[in-house]
Amino acid sequence: MNPTTSQPKIKTGTPPMLIAARVARILVGIVFIFSGLIKLNDPVGTQIKFEEYFEVFAQDLPFMHDFFMALVPFTLAMSVLFCAAEVILGVALLASYKPKVTVWLLFFLIVFFTFLTFYSAYFDRVTDCGCFGDAIKLKPWTSFSKDIVLMVLILFIIGHRNRLRSRNTGWLVGLTIVLTLGLGIYAVEFLPPIDMLPYAVGKSIPAGMKPSEPLRYKYLMEKNGKTSEFEQYPSDTTYKFKEMILVNQNAKPKITDYRIWDDTGDFTQETFVGNKLFIIVKNTKDIDAGSLPAIRALEEGLQGSTVKPYILTSTSDDEIKAFRKEFQLESIPYYKADATVLKTIMRSNPGTWLLSNGVVRGKWHFNSTPDAAEIKDLVK
Repeated sequence: MNPTTSQPKIKTGTPPMLIAARVARILVGIVFIFSGLIKLNDPVGTQIKFEEYFEVFAQDLPFMHDFFMALVPFTLAMSVLFCAAEVILGVALLASYKPKVTVWLLFFLIVFFTFLTFYSAYFDRVTDCGCFGDAIKLKPWTSFSKDIVLMVLILFIIGHRNRLRSRNTGWLVGLTIVLTLGLGIYAVEFLPPIDMLPYAVGKSIPAGMKPSEPLRYKYLMEKNGKTSEFEQYPSDTTYKFKEMILVNQNAKPKITDYRIWDDTGDFTQETFVGNKLFIIVKNTKDIDAGSLPAIRALEEGLQGSTVKPYILTSTSDDEIKAFRKEFQLESIPYYKADATVLKTIMRSNPGTWLLSNGVVRGKWHFNSTPDAAEIKDLVK
């Protein structure tokens, strides 16, 4: 009787490298979808970042000044398309739709973003890249490091792209294209669906200008070539001051640059008293003139009520006076504010912003200017 010959066991299962490629694919897809959706919620915010980059490039590369400035008028369309591309490609990657093409498109996209974040970090220009919109603020080198990690993951996926199986999920990608572009266009035409800015409805502006708790610092002092750290400033005068570091960064005021004024002086504190409707006119050059009759009717409807209308602008006195005369708004007093503050308060030009004792009660794009009855109802 012949002894039974034992057969070697065949190992089954998914190779570790393929598992790693799948994990990388999931991570990259989720990050791109998350990043794209946050920015699609507020494409005008990303538009502002593109404008900042192009203006910086025009200054730093004067021989290409005209080229970069020629791109500025197209920044809003670029914002919507780039943000939508992040979501669409992220979904395509997760759904394994044409993965070889998708992963290469993601690579070119991350190369573009990596260049921007490196430029920001290395040359200390455009210090907030807006990678995750206003939901998550990243420092320039943190943004660059995040992009490097994503690039490494994408390159790893590219190295294993032949193992990725294409699936018949074109319907899902097509649906994503429609929904993402729809979200972006809606946010442009009617303000962000989710307002993540400190001037959003329900926010108290005076409270936002104060720290959420007492600010705490630590002090780095030097003595005899040795650096020491103190929670209280040392009374020993032999120590040499080196640096003061804020410990509780999250306690800093959310609003640091809100200031309203006119030729007679500061008007900031007065904006927190009573009911005030601010008509935001960021500039008079690209304003939507077709929306002004509705604003004029709103101002007329508020006469005799507790709501006082004002114009907030960053333009020159001559420009705003000519604007008020042209559109029959001379009865509305105007005040000045920093251009960046107005861009943060309102993503449309013009727009209306309602404050009641310093608390934001309403915020409207010029495409949805309210009537007087709605305003009065909000401040009852």
